[in-house]
Amino acid sequence: MTDAIRKGKVVSVTYTLHDERGQIFEQSDLPVPYLHGYASGLFDKIEQQLEGKYAGDSIEATLSPEEGFGPHDPALTFIDDLENVPPELRTLGASLEAQNASGETLTFVVKRIENNKLTVDANHPLAGQTVKFRVIIRDVRDASPDELRTGQPGAGGVTLQ
Repeated sequence: MTDAIRKGKVVSVTYTLHDERGQIFEQSDLPVPYLHGYASGLFDKIEQQLEGKYAGDSIEATLSPEEGFGPHDPALTFIDDLENVPPELRTLGASLEAQNASGETLTFVVKRIENNKLTVDANHPLAGQTVKFRVIIRDVRDASPDELRTGQPGAGGVTLQ
């Protein structure tokens, strides 16, 4: 029998993320490694549900906006007259990166064009939504001393966030 997931184990998972309408938003069929209990980037609720599980097990975790991608922040949505917007941004789904006053880079996506107005939004696409993750545990192993020192799995670590 393999080891149970606990702090200091490298865990590889595959996952499917569904939006609140039940549509698949993101899926990884290639195993994604993380170091359990070491600021892995996993949502806390998912990491807690994985604790004590084994390779081959699966979990389903429903995350509220507060547990997941956060509430929708109206301050990150802007509307402007279409005539004030460069032509390359006058398409649904077009995006623009910009820095806010504190130096953070935000990606604004064109969400709506109507009545000669254009709406851009820098919220995460799942902000304000209750989402569901289905996670399958593919492998559990002891972390190496280097992995424990860095807090990252040897493969570089992609995160579920």
